[in-house]
Amino acid sequence: MRKLFTFILLLTFLISPAFAYEIILPKTKKVNTDTKYAFFVGKAINDEVITINDEKIYVASNGAFAHSVKLMEGENRIAVKSNFGMRIYKIYKKTPAEKAAPVLEEFEPQYYTVLKDNTPLRSTPEDYGMNRMSHLFADTNIVINGKKGDFYRVFLSKDKVGWIAQSDVKPVLSKETTPEFITVGSKTYKNASVHTIEFTEKLPYTVEETKNSIFFKVYNPMFSEDSVYTITVKKPEKYTCKTISSNGVYVFKVSSLPHPETALNGINIFVDAGHGGKELGAIGCLGDNEKDINLKIAAELREILCLMGANVYMSREDDSFVSLEDRVNMAKENCADVFVSIHLNSIPDIKMDIHKNRGTSVYYYNSSSKAIAESVLHSLTKGIKTRNDGLRTASLAVIRPADYLGILVEAAYMTNPIDSVLYTNEEFPRETAESIADGILKYVSSGK
Repeated sequence: MRKLFTFILLLTFLISPAFAYEIILPKTKKVNTDTKYAFFVGKAINDEVITINDEKIYVASNGAFAHSVKLMEGENRIAVKSNFGMRIYKIYKKTPAEKAAPVLEEFEPQYYTVLKDNTPLRSTPEDYGMNRMSHLFADTNIVINGKKGDFYRVFLSKDKVGWIAQSDVKPVLSKETTPEFITVGSKTYKNASVHTIEFTEKLPYTVEETKNSIFFKVYNPMFSEDSVYTITVKKPEKYTCKTISSNGVYVFKVSSLPHPETALNGINIFVDAGHGGKELGAIGCLGDNEKDINLKIAAELREILCLMGANVYMSREDDSFVSLEDRVNMAKENCADVFVSIHLNSIPDIKMDIHKNRGTSVYYYNSSSKAIAESVLHSLTKGIKTRNDGLRTASLAVIRPADYLGILVEAAYMTNPIDSVLYTNEEFPRETAESIADGILKYVSSGK
């Protein structure tokens, strides 16, 4: 009798749901959220048929699946079923608090000063998007004449205003002098032109572009509403630009990308493996961490680029945390010509479409980086045979600086079951790296 009881227990264990599908996300069965969708990713086992709220879910050949469910306000009961059993998830969607739209308050001009370097001067009073006009230096003196929400309106000239976060500036208690222009000058070198303009104080500036020209503008609204000083530079085909300041002296440098005689000889390339350490990145259907795959691709890319003759620098070579600021500073310190940030994508808070929300995308911020982003995207989708998910602009910290050509690669979607078959292939890191290197090479060698 005891043997029969032991056999039944063993049989029950062997067929128990412990061997059934695994849900990676959500991590718990009870969730409070303010998102529009609940996102389920996981792995099916033994050719299971998975349904979520009675809707049959696509399962990839490696068992990966993903699905999103639109949430109603309040409690949502979501049933995940397979032939091994059912699990109920209770997801409570919080009602978002309504916020009143900020109103513009206008007032008489007041003097303020910028607190720290790299402070964004924006074209709109919003802390996101492609609205950065420049990055001001600490102790820059500005004139404000309005407020909207958390932003002050910055008066630049009679035809131009900007916006700056209230927390980034402080009032000037007394202003006894008016900034004055001192001198301007330019020098031309083999692969660069350097332009200087000097005032008695630090003032706000912008960098603007047309098809053929770059305009470096300094504004002195404390002197006159028409006081705009402009340096016009002919735009090179492939270039980077840098602005530095000491007291009231501005140095604006426009550099042409070197033209190596052989492959990438002499080109400085910074390879950034996204995330790392405590920052896992996206989590895949099979429980993979994005940070680990990013590092594998970055290590392969370094090896390939070195063989091509490039000088290669890395943001991390192990599973360590590196801040975004440190990544940027490391690239600048090593005089990077090209900055490549390696990532894998995830589904945002939208209705998921496994056929649409997959593939490869490449991001850039500055217009000077558009062509290299296009080249790398074309090479990647051809080389690793992914869907072209688009060339995109985004205000991302590591690709914002104009000091280098900056791109961010989203090689595939961690949370797409079709893509999971690709990125879990042991050849994926090497093939991805080869394709990125090929895209860089084609860009650098074109138009010689």
